[in-house]
Amino acid sequence: MLIREAAAEDWQRIWPFWHRIVAAAETYAWDPDTSEEAARALWMSPAKRVYVAEDPTGTVVGSAYLTPNYAGPAAGVANAGFMVDPDHTGQGIGRALAEHILTEARTHGYHAMVFNAVVETNPAVILWQSLGFTVLATIPRAYDHPRHGRVGLHIMYKALDRPGGGRS
Repeated sequence: MLIREAAAEDWQRIWPFWHRIVAAAETYAWDPDTSEEAARALWMSPAKRVYVAEDPTGTVVGSAYLTPNYAGPAAGVANAGFMVDPDHTGQGIGRALAEHILTEARTHGYHAMVFNAVVETNPAVILWQSLGFTVLATIPRAYDHPRHGRVGLHIMYKALDRPGGGRS
């Protein structure tokens, strides 16, 4: 699998699974009725570094972005978003994207990463924890899940500094 920076024309290949995932309303705290234009502005924002994962045939099977979570003196804390085409789950794409983004975050000088709203029933919680993220807090009953009813939203955190305090 190739993970590379996304080009503007990749949006056409991201949008079908982006729309499918957000419309399902199970994992993202974004409006399920988000238009394609608004979705593109959200995902492909110039403030974000966007990446795509391609399988050996060149099919885009996932995408991720990296961006500062805060501004100014707190801009060293990253945020990221991840989507894997539901037709390609269970193949290690999410883990590969996550590991790539963590490496990129360190390369670009981030010292920590925060996820602001991880739906507690999202299977990716297990992946994030296996990569060293911890749940700092859970906002109870904050997310209206279509199958599970009201569930919590986790705020998750991972330090990116090397042991001993130095940056990667």
